[in-house]
Amino acid sequence: MIKILVSACFLGEKVRYDGTSQQLLNQSLLSWIHNKQVVSFCPEIAGGLPVPRQPAEIQAKSQRILTCDGVDVSAQFNKGAQRALTLCQQHHIRFALLKESSPSCGSTTIYDGTFTQEKMSGEGVTTKLLRQHGVRVFSEKNITALIAELASFSEKPSPH
Repeated sequence: MIKILVSACFLGEKVRYDGTSQQLLNQSLLSWIHNKQVVSFCPEIAGGLPVPRQPAEIQAKSQRILTCDGVDVSAQFNKGAQRALTLCQQHHIRFALLKESSPSCGSTTIYDGTFTQEKMSGEGVTTKLLRQHGVRVFSEKNITALIAELASFSEKPSPH
């Protein structure tokens, strides 16, 4: 069975920086949950950050992740990304549905590091690491592409 790593905030878990969720209501996601295909994960929590916490953004020049009050939380973000990769490897997960624009999970856009709500092209640290290891990452913005890919995907037996 195909497993999908899904941002915990999409599943109603209050793990976002502001203590809220970003629940995603989608029939396919509900079906995946029902079929026990979903592995819930929040890289920021897995990296040791609390809820709530200060908002953080990737700084374009240094690629460090700083909170709005200047605290460097890069180590926690990288630890969470590594834990996401380990989880994917343990469960043979090849697909992820992660929160767009997050400094961890963004897949096409991230906030620009100025804390002005401006976005730029880029990917979060978890998305980047997962993609480097062959995991296909999607967001709520392109969930239809994930649905189509999963519908046409058939797992092939591994050659031994």
